[in-house]
Amino acid sequence: MVKLRLKRCGKKQRAVYRIVAIDVRSRREGRDLRKVGFYDPIKNQTYLNIPVILYFLEQGAQPTGTVQDISKRAGVLLELSPTQQTKFN
Repeated sequence: MVKLRLKRCGKKQRAVYRIVAIDVRSRREGRDLRKVGFYDPIKNQTYLNIPVILYFLEQGAQPTGTVQDISKRAGVLLELSPTQQTKFN
């Protein structure tokens, strides 16, 4: 099973996160299948590769809670079909 989750990068006390598609059995810093976005909580900046995120969601990937919240704020989940939107509400 594939999940969309955060992968920590950056320096001590200055964390930034990559949003990656990764196998469930991998650890947080493990090898990812694809980088699909970037999130900086300090500057509150977000970059999302929306077509790739939609592709993984349509294939059955499950976003973690934080990635789901980031995606909702960016409006990514609105672009899914209505039947798939009910899975993430």
